[in-house]
Amino acid sequence: MSKVTGKALDVQLLKRIMVYVKPYNRTFVIAAFLTIFLAVITLAQPMLMEIGLDKYILAGNYNGLVFIVTLMIAQLIVQTIAQYYQTYLTNALGQSVIRDLRIDVFNHVMSLRLKYFDRTPIGMLITRTVSDLETIADIFSEGLISIAGDLLLVISIITYMLVQDWKLTLITLIPLPFLLGATYIFKEAIKSSFQDVRTHVAQLNTFLQEHISGISIIQYFSREAQEMRKFNAVNEKYRDANIRSNWYYSIFFPVVEIFMACSIGLLVWYGCKRILSDQTMASITAEGQGITPGKILAFITLLNLLFRPIRQLADKFNTLQMGMVGADRIFKVLDTDEVAPNSGIINNVKLKGQIDFNNVWFAYNDDNWVLKNLTFNIKPGETLALVGATGAGKSSTINILNRFYEIGRGNVKVDGVDIQDYELRFLRSQIATVIQDVFLFSDTIANNISLNNPAVTREQIVKAATEVGAHEFIERLPGGYDYNVMERGATLSAGQAQLISFVRALVYDPAILVLDEATSSVDTETEILIQNAIDKLMQDRTAIVIAHRLSTIQKADKIIVLDHGEIKEMGSHQELLRIEDGYYRKLYDLQFNSAGIDRG
Repeated sequence: MSKVTGKALDVQLLKRIMVYVKPYNRTFVIAAFLTIFLAVITLAQPMLMEIGLDKYILAGNYNGLVFIVTLMIAQLIVQTIAQYYQTYLTNALGQSVIRDLRIDVFNHVMSLRLKYFDRTPIGMLITRTVSDLETIADIFSEGLISIAGDLLLVISIITYMLVQDWKLTLITLIPLPFLLGATYIFKEAIKSSFQDVRTHVAQLNTFLQEHISGISIIQYFSREAQEMRKFNAVNEKYRDANIRSNWYYSIFFPVVEIFMACSIGLLVWYGCKRILSDQTMASITAEGQGITPGKILAFITLLNLLFRPIRQLADKFNTLQMGMVGADRIFKVLDTDEVAPNSGIINNVKLKGQIDFNNVWFAYNDDNWVLKNLTFNIKPGETLALVGATGAGKSSTINILNRFYEIGRGNVKVDGVDIQDYELRFLRSQIATVIQDVFLFSDTIANNISLNNPAVTREQIVKAATEVGAHEFIERLPGGYDYNVMERGATLSAGQAQLISFVRALVYDPAILVLDEATSSVDTETEILIQNAIDKLMQDRTAIVIAHRLSTIQKADKIIVLDHGEIKEMGSHQELLRIEDGYYRKLYDLQFNSAGIDRG
């Protein structure tokens, strides 16, 4: 498996992220100011401790000690309040940024062509829009601002220590280069480990999404045990990746504690040696290098303050880097140019429904043509039926009519206008497609019919359901039109779900109706209801019907027989039956004779 860990700080990528920060510049500035303020005010604590010990405790000045303690309490209160607001604001900033980003990502994904989803696992997209976006929030809450604050604190502490006593500081910080080396090694190791974790969580999400969606197939074929073994393998890889990252932490943090203990040991050794030396207090004062118990106490506190951010820096750098990796993945989705071109401007016109395919060639992949030189026309109000074996190109024909995919050659016109000249949403709003595998959202029946369009009233929904023949069964459900059908319509039968899809089509009053195997998965009684619904829908509308059962298309004005993307025959039912050894005649004989029906 290739590992792409990326840069710890990609300036160009950071610029793109900062674009989303602009609406919250005030929050960003306040958070940055509080970070600087915390780095400065933190130094007050060891300074006050040194003064308190040397000038008041050793001198026995009780009133002065009370004053210092009061200042220390005030400093802690101010620091706590500043820390609270800094933490709150950085987290709020991160969540605001990813909220806006998530909206952009969702809108972009909704506009992508179906071709993109053909090769992109849904679980991976879920990971991008949920988990990867959360890592971007960490750039602000635990990454960029926090790292800047830690670096500023480290610089401030070392500078203060050098000013106070440069010899003591240099002796005390002897372990620091070794710690920095260990920190770099840890950063590189954990970087790769984090990338593994992100890769395996995407694989886990993809596996879960596919298998939960396909649970019925797994249970139909008793594949639970086999799929459980596959899940265990994926889950174990995810677990192992997390254990590896935790192992690096379990090594690094004790190493930091050892180096810090060494620094404190050197501080105590050298400081006490200086205190116990034979130098007179006068000479010490003259040289300006005196060491007092208060200074040693202050340096111990400073070392604790120094090693804490250094210990966290490696972790925060990797948090920053994983945020940058997440941002890179998110922007790759946003940069995907597989959006159906929407250059058309024609909208808000009343379409008659005339359709013309002129020498249309179409391929999903390069020059592997699925449709070849397809030419036909449908007059307004006519019904066209498409028949042919699986893979003949029937569904591809309606997909390019909806502009889910773009054709390679030729053109498609509606009412004499190239479909690319229509505004995309308007074009699709004029074409209602009813497919065999009806998708219903986990929502009420009314919302599944209107698709939460506020322009569609409850009266329109009830009227359409009554005309289609679905009103009676809907009213029998608990709550009627407010009944929640659950995910994918799990609480409804296939026929009921199909009827709802017809109501959905009718309520939008399309100019063109497409029926893709709309009656192939229902019982005979429901099929009669659906056939009545079809007859109602087809009134004064252009219709394209795809069906394997030829009994459902005999009334079509025109039937096209497709084979490997080419038109083999075209005509009415009776005209095609008269063609000896024709494709349609063979299909008809095969279906009706095998069913024991005399077609004569």
